[in-house]
Amino acid sequence: MSEAAFRSGHVAIVGRPSVGKSTLLNRLVGHKISITSKKPQTTRHRILGVLTEPARQFVFVDTPGFQTRHRSRLNDRLNRAVTASLADVDVVVLVVDAARLTDADRAVCALIAPACPAIAAINKVDALAAPRELLPRLAELATWRDFAALVPVSAEKDVALDVLKAEIAKCLPCSPPLYDADTLTDRDERFLAAELIREKI
Repeated sequence: MSEAAFRSGHVAIVGRPSVGKSTLLNRLVGHKISITSKKPQTTRHRILGVLTEPARQFVFVDTPGFQTRHRSRLNDRLNRAVTASLADVDVVVLVVDAARLTDADRAVCALIAPACPAIAAINKVDALAAPRELLPRLAELATWRDFAALVPVSAEKDVALDVLKAEIAKCLPCSPPLYDADTLTDRDERFLAAELIREKI
């Protein structure tokens, strides 16, 4: 395959706390790379999850949830990490909860540079009573910015993730792979083990 036919790039996964960013990353990569928890602010580090498929490679950047409600030194540091993660990526996936949109969602969306391709992943659609409940959310999201795609998904139930990957791939630049095909993350085994231990505390 020629390099011109291959697509690869960095994809930032952003959203307010507890919308399912880490679960989405794990599902997309197919391994437990980023820890998940019922407690908000579980993700403390910039974590890369690499997924290599025929003709494309996704380098996912998982970020802390952007905090707009509570000011603290820790939350300020986490918010800076979100902003930094958006500084040099090819695509941004904004994860929102299908049940409701909030001012915090809008604040995270505002961090995305206008020129950067962005895709809205409307997560947890499996929890809705009826598909029509999505319509107001889709209509509102369309007013926030010119998204490349609006994709209803369920990270927990593995719903429409292939559709999401296809939409992301359309936005990736033509480029040879950035990592070897067998790379899953830039974190070593000791780091991942420590993360899993902390998750259980």
